[in-house]
Amino acid sequence: MFKKTFLVVYIKYSSLFLKKAGDNVDFLLQNTDALLWLVLMIIFLIAEAATSALFSIWFAAGALASMLIALLQLPGWMQILVFLAVSGIILLLAKPLTEKMVNQKAVKTNADRVLDAVGFVTEEINNLTSRGQVTVLGQGWSARSADNTVIAAGEKIRVKEIDGVKLIVEKTEREEL
Repeated sequence: MFKKTFLVVYIKYSSLFLKKAGDNVDFLLQNTDALLWLVLMIIFLIAEAATSALFSIWFAAGALASMLIALLQLPGWMQILVFLAVSGIILLLAKPLTEKMVNQKAVKTNADRVLDAVGFVTEEINNLTSRGQVTVLGQGWSARSADNTVIAAGEKIRVKEIDGVKLIVEKTEREEL
């Protein structure tokens, strides 16, 4: 008994849903402006999903607003005006907030503490042979010369930058220690 009732209810509401969905599709096909804005919104959302830069979400919101205007059967120039206005307003209001979230400063690592630190060469630095070792803050590092000069073992150096796992160094005077 329960299965039979469930089946009848399921068939009744399924056919009602399919009829309503068919009516909605027919309505959209008759309203080509709304269909165009729907397609544009989907394209903007796909573009947004493909990137992490938050560059087209504003336009998807504008397309949604224009689609609603198109469903009210207002003229095309008004749809475009609404698209530009809504996209622009949302962009202006939300962009500073999203920039804070997306462009957060890099978290410093322990390697960053060697920047501008002074150390000494333990193995001659020669960029042509891709050789060179230094000790900075008690740690051994591979090193390359910033100005492509050869720096002899025992010389004092200052770290200018980090390139991967190598320190880029320059020779420094002894009094800088």
